[in-house]
Formats: sequence, C-alpha cells, structure tokens
Amino acid sequence: MSDTRDVIIIGGGVIGSSTAYHIMSRDPQLKLTVVEPDPTYTQASSSLSLANIRIQFSLKENIQISQYTLEVLHDFDETMTVDDNKPNIGYRTEGNLFIIDESGQESAKKAFGLQKQMNGSVDWWSPNEIKQRYPLYEIGNYKGGTFGSQDGHLDAYAFLRGFRTKAEHLGAAYIKDEVTEVSTHSGRVTGVQLTSGNRLTSDRVVNCAGAWAAKVAQTAGINLPIDPVKRQVFALDPAQKPESPLPLTFLPSGLYFRTETGNLIVCGRSMTDDVVGFDFTWDENRFMEILWPDLAEFVPAFDTLKLVRGWAGLYAVNRLDGNAILGEWPELKGFYLANGFSGHGLQQAPAVGRYISELILGQRPTMDLSIFNPQRIIENRPVNELGLI
Repeated sequence: MSDTRDVIIIGGGVIGSSTAYHIMSRDPQLKLTVVEPDPTYTQASSSLSLANIRIQFSLKENIQISQYTLEVLHDFDETMTVDDNKPNIGYRTEGNLFIIDESGQESAKKAFGLQKQMNGSVDWWSPNEIKQRYPLYEIGNYKGGTFGSQDGHLDAYAFLRGFRTKAEHLGAAYIKDEVTEVSTHSGRVTGVQLTSGNRLTSDRVVNCAGAWAAKVAQTAGINLPIDPVKRQVFALDPAQKPESPLPLTFLPSGLYFRTETGNLIVCGRSMTDDVVGFDFTWDENRFMEILWPDLAEFVPAFDTLKLVRGWAGLYAVNRLDGNAILGEWPELKGFYLANGFSGHGLQQAPAVGRYISELILGQRPTMDLSIFNPQRIIENRPVNELGLI
C-alpha cells in the first residue's frame, strides 16, 4: 500500500511534534503524517530528561533559541489548549547555577558578557553570595558562579503532549509505526517504507528521530556523526533537607543536581565512558562509587542519603560539535534534518520547530539558524562554542 502525503515527519517526540504543530498552524490544509514507534514515549529522550531550560550558552544563536523558548513558556498552556484541555507544563524558575573554578574563569566571563549583552537574566555571584543563598554548599576554592534567574524546569511529558495534541487538533496524523527506509530517487527524497509494509510517499521528509537519527539517515545513504549515548539520573532522599529549592547546579567536574518534588534530589553526570547504544539500564554503583563522593564534597550534608531510584535516557550526541543539525541535507533534495541536539532538544524545540516549518514551507526564517546547516557536516566544519554542556 502507498499513500501520498505533503510532509512526513519521522519521530513524534518534542522536536517532531513542535515541527508538526508549526507546519499545521501555518498551513492546516496540508496532509502531514508523523511516524512514531513509541506513542507512550517511555523511551523518549524528553520524557526521561531533567527537562531543563536555560539561557546560559556561549553561542549567540543558542541564547536566542532559549530566549524564544522562555517567551513561548509564558502562555504555552493557553496556546496549546484543545477543548478546554490545558497541558499544565508547570514551569518552575528555580534557576541554573554554574559553579566556576580557576581554569574556567576566562570562558565563563566571555559567555557571561555575551549573555548580558543579549539582555539575558544572568548574574555573576561571588563565593560569599553563593554561600549566603545556599548554606549547604561548600564553596572551597571555587571562584564564584553564574546564576540564570529565569532558568528552570518543567513537566517534559506535558510539554511534548501539548505540542502533539495541538498538532493533531490542527490536522496532523500520527501513526504508530517505524521507518525502515527513507526512499530516494535521482537525488531527492520520495517517501518512507514502514515496518508494517506500508509505504508513504512525499517529496518532503523530516528526520526528527532523536537518538535514532543516524540509523534513519543511514537508510538514505547519509552518515551523520550522531551517537545514541546513555545518560543516567539518580533520585536521592537526603537525611538533611535544603530549606529552599536548590537550582540546577553544575560543577566543573560535570556533576549536576537540583531539588525535585517530594524533597528529593536528582543528580547526574555525563562522562566520557558513557555507553553508546540503545541501552536503558541504570547502575547504582555509578552513583555510589563516582557521583556520591563528588556530590558530598560540595554538599557535605548529603553524605547521608538514600538512593531512591534511577533511570537512563539517551542523548543524541553530535560528535562533530555538540550542536544541532538543522536544515535540508545538501545532497538529498527534500530531506530535512532536526537532529544531534546533544541533550538540548527539549529546550530548543519551539524555535527549531518554527525554523524547520519555515524552511519546508519556503518562508523566510524568523530566526536565522543557518549556522547549524548540515553543510558543515559534509565539510567537517564544527560550530565552536566554549563550555558547551
């Protein structure tokens, strides 16, 4: 069986659903289909993430993307309401705090200067200011930190479902299936073949497959430098509770943690030996042997706690430069990419969905994100950004 569509989106996670929403909101007459193999989103990177939103990047375009996301969040629930059903994303502006050591001072100052130049809500705190605000922290020889007061976290599943429900309401069709091949002919995309045996035909196909992006692209003969990398998160119940919510705090070691509902602490750390592959297991020894000593050194009160649970999700890591790959693949007409977010996909979904929709519909982009064009992959030309996390 074959069915013709105006646009096919591979992957109905937050990036795919944002793209579907933006396309349909601009042209509701289009026949658009989203192919999603996991409609419960149990393995979706967004659902398994800490759902962080932050302004603190050191690349102008990434800062602009975050600024737009913060604008969208103000009225997201109302905008995505369908038949009086509001998403209720519950955005909590508890902040992001980046702790700075001596070796990181120069790059932190450059990033901070750019963020302030772009009117970002970021402050530079001295060690004394950090200690005053968060008495549990042991500042030691750290030189201070940058705090984003509008940074925070939200309900990732509600965010994703908000985009999807609104996209469906506008006419997008979601099907539970898996793409086994992106079909091509004479240098342009022609559709997709599905596990079910069905075929969808279209001259516009968008790869929003997240951690599976490289696998999808490979079926069209395209090699993307994207790996599915396992990241683990641990939920902790400390004996001594913080008096007020802790921001998402990043240490120079790569450790990060924040408070969670129920007076819990969630904690994680990206490491060079993180498993590559579609592995969703978690290992408590990783926390006990590596993360806990680091955490307890910075927060001595957390030397006594209970490991409540853990989980693992996947980062779609762009090995070239850690930044998104956005736009039409130069060597395959009609095949668009929104891939390689390296852990930033959820917070970049509003701007990326809008941008990809504008490219597909032939409209002038509201925000110039051409710096992330796929041509740089072919030319092995990374986008350099200091201190990208």
